[in-house]
Amino acid sequence: MCSIFESTIYPDPESEKAIMGSVVYCIHHKEGCQWSDELRKLKAHLNTCKHDAVLCAAHCGAMIPRVLMQDHLRYTCPRRRANCEHCHTEFSGSALEEHQGNCGHEPIYCENKCGAKVQRRHTQQHLQQHCSKRLVPCRHCGQKYTQDTVCAHGEGCARAPVPCPQRCAAPVPRDLLDAHLRDHCTAAALPCSFRDAGCRFKGSRQAVERHTEESCAQHLCLVSAVAARQARQLDALRAAVARLSLNCTGALVWRIADWTAKMAEAKCKDGVELVSPAFYTSQYGYKLQASLFLNGNGAGESTHMSVYIKILPGEYDALLRWPFAHTVSFTLFDQSSSPDRACNIVESFVPDPTWKNFQRPSKEPDALGFGFPRFVSHEMLKKRNFVKDDIMFLRVKVDPSKIVAV
Repeated sequence: MCSIFESTIYPDPESEKAIMGSVVYCIHHKEGCQWSDELRKLKAHLNTCKHDAVLCAAHCGAMIPRVLMQDHLRYTCPRRRANCEHCHTEFSGSALEEHQGNCGHEPIYCENKCGAKVQRRHTQQHLQQHCSKRLVPCRHCGQKYTQDTVCAHGEGCARAPVPCPQRCAAPVPRDLLDAHLRDHCTAAALPCSFRDAGCRFKGSRQAVERHTEESCAQHLCLVSAVAARQARQLDALRAAVARLSLNCTGALVWRIADWTAKMAEAKCKDGVELVSPAFYTSQYGYKLQASLFLNGNGAGESTHMSVYIKILPGEYDALLRWPFAHTVSFTLFDQSSSPDRACNIVESFVPDPTWKNFQRPSKEPDALGFGFPRFVSHEMLKKRNFVKDDIMFLRVKVDPSKIVAV
C-alpha cells in the first residue's frame, strides 16, 4: 500500500463537467422552494432564494430567511424600532418587551373581578372610588359590605332608622322599634296595666299613668273578681286531680312512715287514730277507708295494734247493692330481707248483713267501722321485721265480686 497525497491527485475535467451539469433541487426544497436546475446554477439561485437565511438587515447578528425578514424586523429583532400600542411611545425591541406588561396606559381587568377594564395607572383610584366590589361601611351599623350590596343591606339593616308606626316625631333604629313602642313612644295607645283583670282603658302613656292613679278602687274590684274566679277554677282542678288519683282497684297498700314517732304519740294520747287514703272497690264501687290505732283500741288498747275498715259515702252508692257483703282482708307485711322467710300477718272477715256498719252510709260515716281490735300484739311487732327503716306496710283488700245492683 502506498501513500496518496493531494498534490498527486488531478481532477477529471469530464467527470466534473458531468456533475456540474446534473439536475438538483434547492437545498430549501423541504421549506417549500420549488426551484430545480443544474448544480452550477444553485449558488446563483441561493443568492435570491426567499428561503435562504441572510444576516438581519438591522445588523442584530441573526440569520433570518428572506421570506421572514419583514416579520423579524417588525416583531422580533432586538434592534427594531416600534411604538407601544397603548401609550404610542417608540421603543427598541428589547425595551419594548420590558415595557409591555408594565405600560400605565394598558387596560386591564379589575383585580376585584367587578368586570371593568381600567388603565393600569388608574387601578388604585378605581379600587378606592369606583369599583362596585370595593368594601364600604354601612352608615348605620358600620359593618363593611361590597358597594353593590350595601344598599340592599341598608334596606334591612337592624340599625337603620325607621319611622315610628304611631307617627311620633322620633326616628327609631329598626332593632329598637319594639322597645320604643313598649316603653318610650309618646303617641302609642297603650292598654291599662290591669288589662288582664278586665280593664278596657287605652290611651297615651301619660293618660294611662293618670288612669292608673285615679282608678285604684275599680282595679281592686277587678283583681278581686279574677282571684275569686281563679280560686273556683283551682278547686275544680283539685277535685279533678283527686278523682284521677283515686284508687279503684279494690286493694290499698298503706305505707305508714315515721312509725316510731307516731307510736310514741299514740302511747301519750288517748284515741290517736290514723286513717288511710280513701279507695274504691272498683271504678263505680264502694268507697272505703282503713283506720289504724297503733296503741290499740277497745280490747287491744295498750297491748295490740288495732285495724278497722270504714264505708264512706260514695258517688255511686245509689247503684250499689246494700248491705255491703264483700270479704275484707288485712295483711301486715313482714319486710324480711329474705322473701322466703317472710311471715306476713293476715286477717279477714265476711260482713254480717245485719250490722249497721255495712248498711248504706249517711253523709256522716260510722265513727269506727269494723275490724280487729287485737290485730297484732306489740310483742310480735318487735320480734319480726314488720317495721323496717321506721316504715310499716299494711294492705287492705276487698273481694272483687259484682257490686252494681242494676
